[in-house]
Amino acid sequence: MMESMNSPPKITVGIMDQRAEIFGHLSGYFFGGEFGPVSGMLSAKAESGRVVLFDETGHEIFRSPLIKLIAGKSSFFSLCHVTIGNRFHWEKTEDQTFQGDLILRLRKDGTICAINEIPLEDYLTSVISSEMNPAAPFEFLKAHAILSRSWLLSALDRKKKSKDTPISTEKITEGERIRWYDRTDHDLFDVCADDHCQRYQGIQKILSIQAEEAVRQTHGMVMTYQDEVCDARYSKACGGITENFDTAWNDTRVPYLTSISDASILHQPIHTEKEATAWILSVPNAYCNTRDERLLEIILPGVDLETRDYFRWRVEYSRTELEEILQEKSGVDFGTLKEIIPLRRGPSGRISRLKIAGSKKQVVVGKELEIRRWLSRSHLYSSAFTVTAEAERFIFHGAGWGHGVGLCQIGAAVMAIQGFSAEEILRHYFTGVEIKKIY
Repeated sequence: MMESMNSPPKITVGIMDQRAEIFGHLSGYFFGGEFGPVSGMLSAKAESGRVVLFDETGHEIFRSPLIKLIAGKSSFFSLCHVTIGNRFHWEKTEDQTFQGDLILRLRKDGTICAINEIPLEDYLTSVISSEMNPAAPFEFLKAHAILSRSWLLSALDRKKKSKDTPISTEKITEGERIRWYDRTDHDLFDVCADDHCQRYQGIQKILSIQAEEAVRQTHGMVMTYQDEVCDARYSKACGGITENFDTAWNDTRVPYLTSISDASILHQPIHTEKEATAWILSVPNAYCNTRDERLLEIILPGVDLETRDYFRWRVEYSRTELEEILQEKSGVDFGTLKEIIPLRRGPSGRISRLKIAGSKKQVVVGKELEIRRWLSRSHLYSSAFTVTAEAERFIFHGAGWGHGVGLCQIGAAVMAIQGFSAEEILRHYFTGVEIKKIY
C-alpha cells in the first residue's frame, strides 16, 4: 500500500563510478566530520584501502574508505570529466556542477565512486532540465515531473524489497542469452546520473525557471495504480506505438505499462513479421512523428538534437563489419554470419528474442536492449527493425528511439503543444492511473 510522507526524502545519485582518481572544485565551503571547512580545487585517489582527499596544492586533507563533504549554505561542487550517454551513440564527457553533499566511497576493487546526496525535489529539477529542453511546453514539463517523481519513489521501494528478494535480470542457457537491465542493481547509491536511470546533469542544465516551476507546481504529486506508486517508464520516441513492459524487462504484465497507439487515431498492434515490415517501412501519423526543426529545438536538449531520423531510421553494415561487432559485443565467434531472424516481437514491433546464426554457432539473444547492444558499436536506436541481406551487406530499417515503454517524450511534448494538459498526457500513456499528492 502507498504511504503518505511528511516531506520528500533525500536520495543518493551516482555521478562517477569505478574511477582511479577524481578531480573537482568546491565553490563555497564544505565540511567533513573529522576535518574543518574545505574549498577550492580538490582531487581524490584510492590508496592502501582508503580514499585520499587532496587540496589544490597536493596537501592531504583526509583519508578514509568513505568521505562525506557536507555543503555549506549556497555552496556547490563541480566534477571533471563526467561521462554522459554511457555506451550510447552520443557518449561523451563533460564537467558538471551539483548542489547538495558530495560522498566519495571506495569500492572493493580499489576504485572510487562519487555520489551526490540531494533532496528529491532538487534532483527532479535537474532531471527535467537534463532529459528535455527546459524551454519545452510547460504542461509537458509538469507531466515529466510527475512521472519522474513516480519512477524514483517506486524504484526506491523496489530497491528496499529486492534486498530481501533479489530480482533476476538474466536467463543464460546453452544457445540462449536473455538479459535485461533494470534499475535496482546499483549497490552504493539509489540511482545513477545517466540514461540507465534518469539523466541528471547538474545545475548548469537548469537554464529556465520553467523546469523549477514545473517541479514546484507538482510538488509531491505521483501517478498511482491500485494505490501503489507507478513504476513510470519512458523513452525518447516510441515510433507510433508504445511497447509492453515485458518486452524490455522481466516477464511480468504491468497493467499501466501496456501498448497504446501514440496518435489521435488507432494503430493496430504488430502480430506477424509481415505486419512488422509494413509498419516499420511506413511513415504513420503519430504524435512523435514530427520533422518540425523549430519544434524539436524547443523540445530536445542539445545532446539529443545531434540525433536525426529517429522516427524511421536505416543502418547498413558489411558482413565482415557486423561479424566483428557481434564478436566484440557478445564474445561469441559466429564464423560467417548467415542470418538474423526475429523470433518474438512486442506490439510496437520491438524484438525481444532474436536468433543470430553463423557458420560456427547460433545464439538466441534478448531482451530489447541486449539486442540493440549486440548489433551496434554503441546501440541501435531501438529493437523495432527488419533485416535484409544483400550482396555481403546487412541492412536494418527501424522505428523509434529507445525501449518504447510508457511515455514517449517527443510524442508527449507534441501533445502539450497541441493543447493537452499534463494529466491528459499522463492518462494517454499510462492506462488506468490516478494522480495523487503524497506529500
